[in-house]
Amino acid sequence: MSDFTIHNLLSTPLIVVRDVLCLGTCRDKSAIERAQRMQLVFPYRGTYVRHVGAQEVVADASQVLFFHAGEDYQISHPNPGGDASLALTVDEALLCEVAPAALLRSRDPLRFCEPRLRIDSRAQVLVALLRHVLREGIAEALEGESLALTLIHRALAPRTTHAAQSSHGRQRLVDRAKLVLARDLARRWTLAEVAAEVGVSAVYLTQSFRQVEGVPLYRYQLRLRLARSLDLLGEYGDLTALGLDLGFSSHSHFSAAFQHVYGRTPSEFRQVALHR
Repeated sequence: MSDFTIHNLLSTPLIVVRDVLCLGTCRDKSAIERAQRMQLVFPYRGTYVRHVGAQEVVADASQVLFFHAGEDYQISHPNPGGDASLALTVDEALLCEVAPAALLRSRDPLRFCEPRLRIDSRAQVLVALLRHVLREGIAEALEGESLALTLIHRALAPRTTHAAQSSHGRQRLVDRAKLVLARDLARRWTLAEVAAEVGVSAVYLTQSFRQVEGVPLYRYQLRLRLARSLDLLGEYGDLTALGLDLGFSSHSHFSAAFQHVYGRTPSEFRQVALHR
C-alpha cells in the first residue's frame, strides 16, 4: 500500500491544487524525491522534516514550504501520526508576478531565497477554506483559482511573513522544540519540560525561539492547536470535546482563543465558512 494518498482538488492552466496525505511510516529519510514543477506546500496536519542536502526544515501548519522544480529532497517523520498538506502548483510567470522580488533568489529557474516562510492566522484560515470548498464541490474553478491566489498573496505578503533569521545551531534547536510540541498537541507542557527535551536551559530556549520564529513558544503552541482545530471542525459535533482534545482547559478557553485569532467563534466559523 502506498504511503501517500493524493486528491486532485483543482486543475486549471494556472493553478493545480492537491490534498496530499501521508501515513508517515518512514521515520528515517525517504528515498530521494524531486518536484517536477514549483510548488507551494501548506502543511495543515501533523509534522514532517524535509531534507535538502544538509539543510533540514520542520514542516507544520505555521508555514508555507517551497518545493523548487528539479530540487532533490527527502522526507522523514520523527513524530508518529503522518501528515497532510495542501500543495499548490502555480504557473511560474504568474508566481513571479505575485511574489515580492525580495523573496526570490532567481526567476529563471524560479527559486525562493528561503526554504519556508511563516504564515499568519488569516492564511491558515484560507488553507482550510480552500480545501473545504474544493473538496465538497462548493466552488467552481474560477472561485477556486481566486481563493488560491488570495492565499498565495497572503502567504507571500511581506507584512505577514517571517523568515527564520538566526544561526544554524539555533535553528536546529528551535526545530527540535517544534517537534516536541507537535508530538502531543493536547499536552500542557511547561517551559522546563520542553527545555529538558531539547537539552538547553529554559532561558536560552525562550530567547532562541523568539529570535528564530518571531513569536514566543506558548503562542506558537496555541497557533498549532488552533490550526488543527480548523482541520477538525467539520468532524466534531461537540465543540467542547474538540477544545478539550486539543488541550484547551474549557470550551470558553477554546472559543475565546479561536475568536481572538480568527475573528469568529468556532461555531460561527463552522456555520459561515464550512456550511455556507
